[in-house]
Amino acid sequence: MKWMDGHCDVLYKLWKYPEGGLDFYGKGHGLDVTYAAARRAGVGMQVFAIFVPEDVPRSQAWQVALEQVDRFYEEVVRKGGVQPVRTPEELNTLTRENRMGGLLSLEGADALQGSLRHLRILSRLGVRQVGLTWNYANEAADGIEEERGGGLTRFGRELVREMQRLRMVLDVSHLSVRGFWDVMEENLPVIASHSNARAICSHRRNLMDDQIRALVDRKGLIGITFVPKFVHDDPDAATVDDLLKHIEHICSLGGEERIAFGSDFDGIEQKIPGLEHIGKLSLLGEELLKRYPEHLVKRWTWTNWYEFYAGQL
Repeated sequence: MKWMDGHCDVLYKLWKYPEGGLDFYGKGHGLDVTYAAARRAGVGMQVFAIFVPEDVPRSQAWQVALEQVDRFYEEVVRKGGVQPVRTPEELNTLTRENRMGGLLSLEGADALQGSLRHLRILSRLGVRQVGLTWNYANEAADGIEEERGGGLTRFGRELVREMQRLRMVLDVSHLSVRGFWDVMEENLPVIASHSNARAICSHRRNLMDDQIRALVDRKGLIGITFVPKFVHDDPDAATVDDLLKHIEHICSLGGEERIAFGSDFDGIEQKIPGLEHIGKLSLLGEELLKRYPEHLVKRWTWTNWYEFYAGQL
């Protein structure tokens, strides 16, 4: 089974713990996603998030983002077998040469410091996807945890339109509900890289049915995520079976060709039993095949992501 994982926080960990002995190509102590485990599980492409935590002073956010980009090229690309994916041609090369790809995504526009120039620089450095917010408000929009629940700001709309010009993908995971609907008024490719169904688990980070239908209509993608508190209202009770309930619900809304996976590995402490790291994806694949036709499972684990990026990058 071939996989594409739509979200991990390896770069954040490599940046945060520079002396921690973390090695994407080593034995991987402390990393949920390593090259060896990913390849054993059949991962053909991994989306690597650039995440600047909220405790970083605003004046340093841009520098931290650039440092994580450098970690990607120096510690993931240069050291081994991961190929950067920035164009459809590079994506096609993965299949021809059976290599693992890496796509850069910015999680939260805080790092841009209100500058479209910074967006253009990141685009030229290979960042092909942007989530406007993490959980809280910034210059672009309100996040899902911001109590006022505002939508896009004036700068946020300018940012979205510049992303459209640069052929970048917009990620609505973490975005406020009003911000989601503001984005849906704009003309650019949209995904929710790591979000589940709120009808199954009531956490506000999950998508409501009307949002799921809107993404389906837009031909966006929904990356089913392994975060226990987004899987089950009692995170300690979350199981793989509960994860599959989200898939079933999205299918019931017409989304079987819009489903993908976005693990959030290395961004979470608590794990679903049986899904503790990237190497366990093959076990999830076995569970999926017990319940669903093989052609659908292959779409969810690889083809939906592949076709989306091939048409949008």
